[in-house]
Amino acid sequence: MPSVKVKIYSVLSKFYLKRRLQTLLESSISDLNSYGVVSRPDETVAPAVPSFSDTDGVATKNLHIDPLTSLSLRIFLPDSAIVSPNSLPKLRVRVSSKSRVGVSNESENGVYGGYLPDKNRKNCKKLPVIVQFHGGGWVSGGIDTVANDKFCRRMAKLCDAVVVSVGYRLAPESKYPAAFEDGLKVLKWLAEQANLAECNQSFENGKFSGFHGEGGGRRRQIVDGFGSLIVEPWLAAHGDPSRCVLLGVSCGANIANYVAQKAAEAGKLLDPVKVVAQVLMYPFFTGNIPTKSEIKLANSYLYDKAMSMLAWKLFLPEEGFNLDHPAANPLSTWGLVPLKYMPPTLTVVAEHDLMRDRAIAYSQELRKVNVDAPLLDYKDAVHEFATLDLLLGTPEAQACSEDIAIWMKKYISLRGHEFSY
Repeated sequence: MPSVKVKIYSVLSKFYLKRRLQTLLESSISDLNSYGVVSRPDETVAPAVPSFSDTDGVATKNLHIDPLTSLSLRIFLPDSAIVSPNSLPKLRVRVSSKSRVGVSNESENGVYGGYLPDKNRKNCKKLPVIVQFHGGGWVSGGIDTVANDKFCRRMAKLCDAVVVSVGYRLAPESKYPAAFEDGLKVLKWLAEQANLAECNQSFENGKFSGFHGEGGGRRRQIVDGFGSLIVEPWLAAHGDPSRCVLLGVSCGANIANYVAQKAAEAGKLLDPVKVVAQVLMYPFFTGNIPTKSEIKLANSYLYDKAMSMLAWKLFLPEEGFNLDHPAANPLSTWGLVPLKYMPPTLTVVAEHDLMRDRAIAYSQELRKVNVDAPLLDYKDAVHEFATLDLLLGTPEAQACSEDIAIWMKKYISLRGHEFSY
């Protein structure tokens, strides 16, 4: 059984979250906000620190990538991306009056104080890219919450990868399909970034004609200036989009699974981005016909059946409300991509999670069509046991992260499959 601490936390968390869901449901948002929100003001956040931390060696930065919506990202870059870490300049670290550690945006001479890759990239190593979607029942969570920041830092370090955490639009301000569209938009943005970075690098190396002779220097300045404004330097120097993994937590797993389908459908249209695998951590699946776990664990820890229903009412369209909607039930037959085209899929489930049976069933269906789809089932665990701030320090959470990293390296390692089970 879960510990006493988990039980107490579950009671308090359910009380607070149920009030939030009911308040949002009763608030009657008449005019849906297409710009949307990506976080709630009452959630504790961790600031972005654009230099490598002395604690875990991970640097972070936030980006707003869509001028028409609130879609944003937090990038987590481990120091393993640097060939010679000792060659990095010392960056000034400040502590605010609120005792929150951060890095000044200005160094002693008044310029940006975070990490910047070498222009010639001789000190840069390419790492796989993990696109991560946080949980929160569609209505809460964010890229900058303390729990999400800690978890993404851990995965960046364990997997030796660049983690891109997606701040998708939340419900009810932005209902379905906003969060799903945001997930796909990030994948397209990564493809654009990779292509722009390649073009910019080619210009810098003089591989394109038109830069020599009279006026060539001015034209090159224009191109270089344009590239430096639109190319994200960390991804350009360190991201390898041909080794892209989607990682979703709870409702984020639903988004990851949708994006994986769309990536399979798009094929080479997303080049050079290639989704090589996905990880679904206790996905927020449901359906009209209840499973055994949904009946037996209707009053389970942290998330029960009533709260789940409230969350879906806030997210799905009100007209023709249906729990067999493809966003909620991956096994519904609403014209989805055939399962045999899905990437290798690792599914994580918990013993005391009412959603476990449907996630297990989806994993079984993938294996039936010869997709590599192992299942990790954790005893005495609850929903979000490996990603909640309260539980991140437990042996179970650490073991889960390590198990995910071991499996993931089977597909993102340049040395082949020596990491497979």
